[in-house]
Amino acid sequence: MKFLENSKLEAINSALTIENGDCCVIGRLESYSCKMAGDDKRLFKTLSHEGDPNELTVLSPPQTMMSSIRENPLNYACSRKTLYYLISTLNASFRPDYDFSNAKSDEFSREPSVNYVSNFINSSLGAVLGERYNRWDIAGGLSSLLWTTINEEINLDDCHVYSYNPDLDSDPYGDEGCLWSFNFFLYNRRMKRILFFTCKAQSSSLDDKSIHEDPIDEFEFESFNTNL
Repeated sequence: MKFLENSKLEAINSALTIENGDCCVIGRLESYSCKMAGDDKRLFKTLSHEGDPNELTVLSPPQTMMSSIRENPLNYACSRKTLYYLISTLNASFRPDYDFSNAKSDEFSREPSVNYVSNFINSSLGAVLGERYNRWDIAGGLSSLLWTTINEEINLDDCHVYSYNPDLDSDPYGDEGCLWSFNFFLYNRRMKRILFFTCKAQSSSLDDKSIHEDPIDEFEFESFNTNL
């Protein structure tokens, strides 16, 4: 997977590192081209040995809604090739600390729609950040800037959305003090591109060494809006 630089995504990522009371939010958006590099080719070859790359593999029920027991499981399936893209994206985003090459299909879900996922994300971030995330003023709130930037990068109308929902042993956010986390993949097949949105809320009572930036204040937020 080839990482695609985007200054607007970098600005959003800075705004998504926020301390609010007793909780810290750490999020990032990364855009990748579905172009195989050396390690990707080896992983794809391994997965191809397990079956036809175009063969469907069943995923777990969606993270963002309760799934009916009677529902056709193929409604939430993907091809082995798509699964390879998802695993390769995780490897690219979290390397060298984590290796997801052995991740299984039941650790992933195909979400029902972009709308379900956007509501889930807005609810999660809004509950922690409150007005900082939800407000609608002259400059626009972080929520509106977030989704405008995402749409410009990936064209949401043409996307399928997948999520990664590992067990505690495989979870990169399985550390003590993590209140919640999510990992979503916005996959635009026509563009051959994946936008990866990963985020966690961490208790501020613990010393989280992953936070390197000062909490965003009102002045910084206004400057961020102006720069975009």
